[in-house]
Amino acid sequence: MKSIPLYITVVLSILFFSGCGRDRTMMKTDQPIRIKLKGKLYYDYIIKPHDRVSVIAYKYPELTPTSMSEKGILVDADGYVSLPLVHRVKIAGLTQTKASKLLEKRYAKFLKDPSLNLEVLNKRAYILGEVKKPGVVPLDRETSNIFEAIAIGEGLTDDALRDSVMVLTHNYDGEPELRRVDLSNYHTLSMSNINIKPDDVIYIPPSAWKEFRVAADNFSVIFQEISKIASPFVTLKYLSD
Repeated sequence: MKSIPLYITVVLSILFFSGCGRDRTMMKTDQPIRIKLKGKLYYDYIIKPHDRVSVIAYKYPELTPTSMSEKGILVDADGYVSLPLVHRVKIAGLTQTKASKLLEKRYAKFLKDPSLNLEVLNKRAYILGEVKKPGVVPLDRETSNIFEAIAIGEGLTDDALRDSVMVLTHNYDGEPELRRVDLSNYHTLSMSNINIKPDDVIYIPPSAWKEFRVAADNFSVIFQEISKIASPFVTLKYLSD
């Protein structure tokens, strides 16, 4: 019996090892992940460059036409917005309330008793992993919660790991923070902070059973490739016999 050429052995080895050891779990860490207790729930969004803001002057609607309030005004890369009368005003780094007060102060030089409302239009979070529709979660207020995000994602898949939902967020000093939320247990859930803020990322990891199925599928593909490569040699061996 003829031996399989060396290059075939190399190809088989590459196929085997490329299918093994693939880790599809995100947000892994060697550090302990704590279940965060309820703390400060109030949050005021900080305006950033490239945000879009709606500005409405209640007594002077001609200054802020509907198109401006619906589509928003772009905060440029330097953190400024351009508005009628007051021209360029820097609002990045301010909360929506403080930005409104700043604009009212600027407009007070030209108008009597200006009253403005400013709102960021592009506040959003993100949901990834084992939901039926992962993607962007629009936020029409300062905070939302994990259940609303899951509802926007059209619910969890059957493979979702419900006791280890990861939330990548930031604390009130702007530092990144990772927390775990157990959705399977009411008592731990009632102690957890399930609120989400703009720019948070929610990740629903897969169950161990799904990881096993994915690994099994990988091995199935490998064996199919092995069969394709080895088939001519098996045929030749059969003919030679």
